[in-house]
Amino acid sequence: MAKGQISIEDYDTGNTRHKWDTNKLKSVHKIITKYDYKKGEVQRGYANRTLYVNLSTGAINEKPVTEDMKKKFTGGRGFGLKLLWDSIKPTTRWNSEENELIITTGPLCGTTQYPGSGKSLCLTISPSSNIICDSNVGGFFGPYLKFSGFDAIELQGKAKEDVVVVIDGEKGRVTVETASLEETNSHLLNEQLTHMYASEGTDKSRQKVSVISSGTGAEHSWWGCLNFSFYDIRRKVPRMKQAGRGGLGTVLRDKKIKAIVVKVEKIDGVSNHPADPLTLAQIGTKIHKEIRDLDRYQCNMRTVGTGHLVEIMDAYDLLPTENYRFGSFPKASKIYSPEFYKLFTKIIPDGCWHGCTLACSKTVDGFTVKTGPYKRQKVTVDGPEYETIACGANMGLWDPLWILEFNFYCDTYGIDTISTGTAIAFYMEMYEYDILNKERCDGLELCFGNAEAVLEFLHRMARGDKGEFVSVAAKGIRRVKDWLIKKGWGDPKLIEECGMESKGLEYSEYVTKESLAMQGGYGLTLKGPQHDEAWLIFMDMVNNAIPTFADKAEALHYFPMWRTWFGLNGLCKLPWNDIEPANNAETDEPSKVPEHVQNYVDYQNAVTGWNVDKEEIILQSERCYNWQRAMNVWMGRGQRKDDWIPYRSMGPVTEMEYLSRKERYDKQLIEKLGITEKEVEKMDMKEKIKILYDFRRDQYQKLADAVYYRRGWTPNGVPTPQKMKQLGMDDPKMLKILQQKIDEDEKTGLNVWGGNYNKREKPPSKDHKYWEK
Repeated sequence: MAKGQISIEDYDTGNTRHKWDTNKLKSVHKIITKYDYKKGEVQRGYANRTLYVNLSTGAINEKPVTEDMKKKFTGGRGFGLKLLWDSIKPTTRWNSEENELIITTGPLCGTTQYPGSGKSLCLTISPSSNIICDSNVGGFFGPYLKFSGFDAIELQGKAKEDVVVVIDGEKGRVTVETASLEETNSHLLNEQLTHMYASEGTDKSRQKVSVISSGTGAEHSWWGCLNFSFYDIRRKVPRMKQAGRGGLGTVLRDKKIKAIVVKVEKIDGVSNHPADPLTLAQIGTKIHKEIRDLDRYQCNMRTVGTGHLVEIMDAYDLLPTENYRFGSFPKASKIYSPEFYKLFTKIIPDGCWHGCTLACSKTVDGFTVKTGPYKRQKVTVDGPEYETIACGANMGLWDPLWILEFNFYCDTYGIDTISTGTAIAFYMEMYEYDILNKERCDGLELCFGNAEAVLEFLHRMARGDKGEFVSVAAKGIRRVKDWLIKKGWGDPKLIEECGMESKGLEYSEYVTKESLAMQGGYGLTLKGPQHDEAWLIFMDMVNNAIPTFADKAEALHYFPMWRTWFGLNGLCKLPWNDIEPANNAETDEPSKVPEHVQNYVDYQNAVTGWNVDKEEIILQSERCYNWQRAMNVWMGRGQRKDDWIPYRSMGPVTEMEYLSRKERYDKQLIEKLGITEKEVEKMDMKEKIKILYDFRRDQYQKLADAVYYRRGWTPNGVPTPQKMKQLGMDDPKMLKILQQKIDEDEKTGLNVWGGNYNKREKPPSKDHKYWEK
């Protein structure tokens, strides 16, 4: 070994070490309820039962997974939708006792032969949107849950005091236990519980434990995330991945759940008992070789993770800076991926599930915390991912070390970096316009670039400080918009158009002004503006591969369905298109990566024993996608008005934005609207902005028409009973609900294609009936 090198076995993170008296912590646990179950083997990817826990009544039982349930809902997110449908009401809200928090797996989850096969899917009614939000996450919990005997866990009701829910796959026992002495913040709690529930005091035993937790930030905000642990046997620390979007952690803490713990007896390469292990091994070997040979020349995920996107987004004017006003910035190179590479631990392989050679889960060990309750402690920071780095850009903060601090505190406090960063960027812009000020912000100077103020805001929120601004701001952009308008502070139109949220959920970190398809990819979604449904910017803006409304509508049908499929099966989407075969550009449809699509067809067949093709796997997604939209309709949402997006995501709101890209926008007035160059030169700035504003809003509504039509929905965005029957989703109750809504829309004039929706006037007469074709 060369001088100065150390072996992986001898690696020390340099973290602050805590010595927990776990016996003392556990000695005060009181078992509220327990349930013994018969252990069984997973067969062809399914445990064939789900686990139900009611924290109010103490009831714990099993529910069977039927063949009909597999056929209609596949698994993962689909199973979550089915369980919610059976358990909640249309009036259920995030803090209703009957609301559920569901963690599901999927038939391919837990496979070790194919990369990216360790995902869990989490569902609940979101505090941000008041509709179902789903979020996917890595870590060990999902596979361990399945191999302990369950395809999903369904948590309903509320405990009277802080509890942990423990699924002991070694003993075949589920317990709900009080947990009064443990920490709440995740980086400490996960470590305590990992040591507490490990059967032996060894790293191999600790590696068989996975914990879901959140933090004090989730208790005092609507941005709560779930942290899923995986014990890193080399670092000797439980690392974390996040189910971030929609306030899942807020629901967890509202139910008084401090943590969910699963302990698995054993795992190996055939724990899923696949129908065809040989084929599974062959397709896995093929993709592993691609990653090994090509990743360094493509996305370089194994070296820098998703952070490689920062420099790409900056180059294409897509990196959100100063609340999405701009897409690039002179200081952006300070947070390019090479700057984080300098900080990453390099001698230890990364990855959040066994067998994932893409290994994008980067880590900074021994990071010294500079503020807050853990000041001067050394910790492991998981990440940062692209989205978190881009949050720094959005707030005008360009220091990698500050981004790591923000990343650490968001994680341990249990709050979503995306919603937090996007919301604070909006507050900063309002501060710049004097709509907010120091007095209105409880003494915080929330101007762009004020790193100290952002962290102080996080610490106050996590402590539960009672200032009016912090309390309202912690509920997100939608509630702050309403608060500012109610107070009479600022122009309501400016406030609405600058705040980057749709359906109540904050935008993820991409500028979409020049990509109509990506505007639809954010707005025409089920849960809100999150890029996991469709990421079409390059197809649309850079490559001009989908120039017409029909082309865009087809893309906004296929790609959301394709990406949904990963969530039905417990998979990460990155091995699909963040690594590509060497000849992918020569194929007929390179954006779909057809060789990898076939891999996934073969993969599902090899595990389940089914005989599906690439068309059938899209149908699997289409069933669940339409079902979730129908559930949104049932809950009073899921209509055209709910798919609206702020103008900041369509075009320039302010004169500063227009001037920063004046040549681009003037050219569009000439080429797209037929205005002469001389006429454009004579116009004042406000007139230009208004013309562009009307044009782009109209384009978005035409896109909505095209997408709804392609998806088989009405002009108001409601799935038709005919479409649901066609997909085999023939629940009589749901069909009746949809027909009633369509009849109601017929009476109010909403079932008309090409209506003047922007002015909210009654649309003109129909071009064709919504049920045709």
